[in-house]
Amino acid sequence: MNVYRRLGKMAVIGAVAALALTACSNGADAPADGNGGGDEAKGAVAMSFAGLDIQIWNDMLPFMDEVVTDAGYEFVTDDPKWNAQTQVANWESWIVRGDIKAIMGYPVQSDSVVAVTQQASDMGIPVLGYGSTWEGVQAAVYFDHVADGRSAGEMAADWIRENYGDEEVDVAFLGYPDTDLGRLRGEGILEALDASGLNLNINEQSVLSLDDGYAAAQNQLNAFPNTKVWLAISNDPALGAYQALIDSGVSPTDESMLLANLDATDAELENIAVEGSFWRFAYMPPARMIAEANAKLLIDAAEGNPVEDTVLDLVLVTSENAEEYLLANQ
Repeated sequence: MNVYRRLGKMAVIGAVAALALTACSNGADAPADGNGGGDEAKGAVAMSFAGLDIQIWNDMLPFMDEVVTDAGYEFVTDDPKWNAQTQVANWESWIVRGDIKAIMGYPVQSDSVVAVTQQASDMGIPVLGYGSTWEGVQAAVYFDHVADGRSAGEMAADWIRENYGDEEVDVAFLGYPDTDLGRLRGEGILEALDASGLNLNINEQSVLSLDDGYAAAQNQLNAFPNTKVWLAISNDPALGAYQALIDSGVSPTDESMLLANLDATDAELENIAVEGSFWRFAYMPPARMIAEANAKLLIDAAEGNPVEDTVLDLVLVTSENAEEYLLANQ
């Protein structure tokens, strides 16, 4: 089976599985955990990602559901499809449900949810952040995006220096400045590359999905066919770029090439795990680790316990330890 088609199918399956958790995402009363309302006394907690076309978010949802339902709460979520107005409307429907005890979100745009965050707070519903914070958030699970990007950029620079020295090197940078996460990670990567003193021709493209990454790689190869370095701020564009390179005839173990990114799901880890893979590293938080931190914060807030920010560290994954994290995600 064509790998690109297989991965696309996996993403669809993941999204469908996640959406199966969301029977009440827009204010309906059906329990997401399918328990027939057995958790009615405790109520529900809600998780709102900007869109469910990001594979790692789909991977996180079942882990979150497991922890939340074990604690006696119903777990609900939504799919705003990267539409800020839709996300706000969904949160408003949760506020008026009457049983939502806490809301966590990764906003499409942080400033767009400030007013609805205040509405939730006025109703006694704590709002929590994932990936970033904004006015009114009580606590968040987040990352030091600039530092994480800088770590990836510095490691990439070391590889370029070792393999190309003072030669000019074309670099494809797959960023996404429209979100806080994408913008800050991109700043960190570019800071590290700028500070390296290397002779780099960096071509930046704004991409979000696997398909975007595939198309961006094709465009890059058309404009700069000798591009040897590919850096992405997230996993889906990196996976699309990887498949475009393979389809263009690049060997999976091409010694002259570097692909690296932040975040990884099993689909990326399988390629990184190949000995000699040109997908040389990723900095990632395991999906289960993020999910459990999110769920714990939601439960604490729902139960009125003190909450505080949780900063998660990314781990470096290479071919030497990728199998370990494949197992950790199961």
